[in-house]
Amino acid sequence: MYKDQTISTPGKPLGKALLYTLPMFLITFMFLTGGRPDFTDTTQTVALLTTFMGMNLLYFLMHFTGKTDRYRAVIFIIFALSLSFTLIKNMVEIRNSMSFSQADIVECKIPFCHLVIPMMIIPAAFTKSIIFPGTIIGGFADISSMVVLWLIATLVLGRGFCSWGCFYGGWDDGFSRFRKRPALRKISDSWKWMPFAVLLMVALTAALTLIPTYCDWMCPFKAVTEFEQVTNLESGVKAGVFISLFGGLVVALPVMSRKRTQCSFLCPLGAVNTVSNKVTPFTIKIDKTACNECYKCVEVCPLFALTPDDVKRGKASVFCSKCGKCVDACTKKAIHFGIKGVPAGTMKGFSRNLFLFVSFLFIAVFSSGSIMFTVRSLLNLIF
Repeated sequence: MYKDQTISTPGKPLGKALLYTLPMFLITFMFLTGGRPDFTDTTQTVALLTTFMGMNLLYFLMHFTGKTDRYRAVIFIIFALSLSFTLIKNMVEIRNSMSFSQADIVECKIPFCHLVIPMMIIPAAFTKSIIFPGTIIGGFADISSMVVLWLIATLVLGRGFCSWGCFYGGWDDGFSRFRKRPALRKISDSWKWMPFAVLLMVALTAALTLIPTYCDWMCPFKAVTEFEQVTNLESGVKAGVFISLFGGLVVALPVMSRKRTQCSFLCPLGAVNTVSNKVTPFTIKIDKTACNECYKCVEVCPLFALTPDDVKRGKASVFCSKCGKCVDACTKKAIHFGIKGVPAGTMKGFSRNLFLFVSFLFIAVFSSGSIMFTVRSLLNLIF
């Protein structure tokens, strides 16, 4: 059978890379401007053009160089940092603090977080109630829009959401790149099943208490977003847990292991997205006729989604987030983005181009608001 060789070279010629970038260029321009460009506000214009040109440059480089993870990581990390900045700035402006009070909870003024979704399902089904104290429609980070966006991403990207859309994934992704070589090599990949235990625990406890227990007690990203006011021993213990988990699973272990340990070992939504990999049309495949079983892909995988058995089987496991790190690392170009139902080793170029268009468009749309807000805020501080 004919095997498409378009990805066997380091990248694409300049003209072809520009041609592939053109649709993204037009779509992102229409989205960022709302179809009605207004350049009367200088600061807003600079923020818009900086975000727009930066995103499209990264997309162009993915095609021109043939590398995916290198440039995906840039926008993914910037997204996480800018989202935290946006949340913190909004909370400080509204409350003069990163913390929220019981009054904010009663008045449903808490920005919605996608990590709550697994805990909402059982209470919503059996009690017809939403256990998160946020705005259902309208307002900053309302529940309905965030659930719809996550659902679309989950059906299309599967666990790819964890590398192309998650608000917070860029934190441990960024820290996992601090060292060129891991100081901690021996971590059992059996820990990747832990999020399923966490998911079961928080889903059941949320159903029993009607409180999003993961957010209330376990979320490490409370340390870089918003958290409950420390007014007593319980809230103090919670703050300590948040900071400890952030320091351990988001900073220290990723730096030492070059793995995304928070995403791999704790996140309950990661478990849901792992299951959703069963329905997404995109996957990572291995052409066994080209593979020399060097296992470089196993070594670099940040989510323990590849084992030697997976390589021999010819595809990544359901834990794969489609970050592209293994694809970039494979010297034989044996591992590639694929479409389910299409044999490994065929339609490599088409599969990659289609996946990149869908996934990058999602993260560009999802992240543009917070990135533009951050750029504009920084410009206002400088000028």
